[in-house]
Amino acid sequence: MTEITPEIVAEHGLSPDEYDRVLEILGREPNLTELGIFSVMWSEHCSYKSSKKWLKTLPTSAPWVIQGPGENAGVVDIGDGLTAVFKMESHNHPSFIEPYQGAATGVGGILRDVFTMGARPVANLNALRFGAPDHPKTRHLISGVVAGIGGYGNCVGVPTVGGEVNFHPDYNGNILVNAMTVGIAPADRIFYSKASGVGNPVVYVGSKTGRDGIHGATMASAEFTAESEEKRPTVQVGDPFTEKLLIEACQELMATDAIVAIQDMGAAGLTSSSFEMASKGGLGVALALDRVPMREAGMTPYELMLSESQERMLMVLEPGKEPLAEAIFRKWDLDFAVIGHLTDTGRMVLTWHGDTVADLPIDPLAEAAPEYDRPWTPTPTQAVVDAAVVPEVPWTEALPTLMGSPDLASRRWIWEQYDHMVMGDTVQRPGGDAAVVRIHGTDRGLAMTTDCTPRYVRADPVMGGRQAVAEAWRNLTAVGARPLAVTDNMNFGNPEKPEIMGQFVGACQGLAEACRVLDFPVVSGNVSLYNETEGRAIPPTPTIGGVGVIASLDRMATVAFKAPGEAILVVGETTVPREGGGWLGQSLYLRELCNREVGAPPPVDLEHERAVGDAVRDLIEAGRVSACHDVSDGGLLVAVSEMALAGDLGATLEGLAETPAALFGEDQGRYVVTVPADQVEAVLADLGPLARRIGTTGGAGAAATITLGDASVPLSALREAHEGWLPGVMGA
Repeated sequence: MTEITPEIVAEHGLSPDEYDRVLEILGREPNLTELGIFSVMWSEHCSYKSSKKWLKTLPTSAPWVIQGPGENAGVVDIGDGLTAVFKMESHNHPSFIEPYQGAATGVGGILRDVFTMGARPVANLNALRFGAPDHPKTRHLISGVVAGIGGYGNCVGVPTVGGEVNFHPDYNGNILVNAMTVGIAPADRIFYSKASGVGNPVVYVGSKTGRDGIHGATMASAEFTAESEEKRPTVQVGDPFTEKLLIEACQELMATDAIVAIQDMGAAGLTSSSFEMASKGGLGVALALDRVPMREAGMTPYELMLSESQERMLMVLEPGKEPLAEAIFRKWDLDFAVIGHLTDTGRMVLTWHGDTVADLPIDPLAEAAPEYDRPWTPTPTQAVVDAAVVPEVPWTEALPTLMGSPDLASRRWIWEQYDHMVMGDTVQRPGGDAAVVRIHGTDRGLAMTTDCTPRYVRADPVMGGRQAVAEAWRNLTAVGARPLAVTDNMNFGNPEKPEIMGQFVGACQGLAEACRVLDFPVVSGNVSLYNETEGRAIPPTPTIGGVGVIASLDRMATVAFKAPGEAILVVGETTVPREGGGWLGQSLYLRELCNREVGAPPPVDLEHERAVGDAVRDLIEAGRVSACHDVSDGGLLVAVSEMALAGDLGATLEGLAETPAALFGEDQGRYVVTVPADQVEAVLADLGPLARRIGTTGGAGAAATITLGDASVPLSALREAHEGWLPGVMGA
């Protein structure tokens, strides 16, 4: 029997105070298996011990919310007896250590969170952050992560329809891989993880358990060091073909009345799934670990409880339904085993060939994990950048530079590796403001997006948090969708540092404010902390995944210019004029053209955001605009250029000051729309001071240009810069 020493306790990620709490709960010293169970259940990744206090401040309810945070995924009503089920989660540390399998199993894990609820997955998205493009590891990491996402999603047959990719040197030592899945389920067939029924059988289904992923949750709750790449055994190995079989088997069993409760085996594997199900039901559980299907010889109870092998589920069945369930899973060539039953003891009792190897109270592990009120300090306020003193690079030089810069260049090289059309319901593919998937068999659509601007959050976490939510809301609005709810993925550094905890607190405050004003509640999410290497933290990155519904796909907007001779309008210009025009603090113009990352980020006026977005959505629903695009990174001239590139039509602009602030300022709450010439006066009259005309579409093919004043830039030159950057980085 292994002696539990302070060194072993530390290796399991428990502090001395936490271990004292373990001793108090048990009234004795734990054995190694019990210690391992405490370590994963109380890890930051599983227990949210540093973030619970602040997550509780987020708005989570609305009339259309069926299930908020606390289950495998959030559920919202989308009408006609259907629901959208969605969530986003991180797989950051595993993807840095082993990029292909880390990203692939991130996709597999989030798929299981969604189909565990009874939904059929209809779309995947991702949000990726890499280091400097010229860093020696960046190309390897991009290649592996993209291949892993595509390899898993393509094989499992769920389209990857959208996402975002950013680059910054501060991600050199700790990339971010956030994966999101959206599914659709009947409103009367939602499945939950709350166990019930003393004596009901507990069954294990899916793949066999191996030694991959052991201590994955603990590894994800610690900073990286120079030795972190030695942790490859803690990265799970995925099999998308088995996941596809698991989806179909679960859907078939869910069509019966056999399932009482169901939970996927994600972080902390069999430990978290069994403890969470029993705890929610206020019950105990007895498991015979020797009945667990194993793919490796000589596995121990410790390894079986902590393994994070993929494609596995735990279920509680109605008594007598075991033969029905087994027949279904055997038909799909999946493992099935009755490994235990529910009890009324409130304890987890684990046996191994008849001998008790662990006996633990459930609630103290699942519900009474440490909860910290970490000290925090607010982020110092940065000064507003005076646009009048920012160097003026001629727009004809600045625009191609920005369009070919790391954060604005086309991601086509990435998304062309994803099957975004499988299932046949993808209506808007990657490259626009939001992806759109048809609700199968109807003329309605689900719109979805992932968004965050980390440079804003670092400069001002509250305003950056607001902007992340507002940007997601705006992207959904820009395709004509009514935003419904968000899932969040909170990626931060070490919360034990007051300045990092201050970033988290500020971001939560900003998220909460924006979600309330925009009526855009948080229904699910994930927190990923300790994202730093050798003490250097990532930029704070609270990624927002948004979902909305489109009532009729006939009235959906896209980003591309549609025809020459149409009026180009900007809607939502700021009502607070500033000297020189727009907002350049933390802008890409300032970073890419002036080599400066300074200043306060653009303010987000949420009431203004709501008013402008509602007005734009009304125009789209009425069929009065032919194209729509929100103004974000790079400002107004970049937005117009993206629309021109998408439609292969040029634009002649007028009434714009040829200053960096006016052309490249990143003022929030704005959209560019195009309107047929015969309707422009009526639209302008309806919008009043919210809108003005800034130009006309025109010029196609080789003749297409962006023209302002006496100068022009050929669209072909912009396309070369925009499309050529990423293939150039990747040597493609």
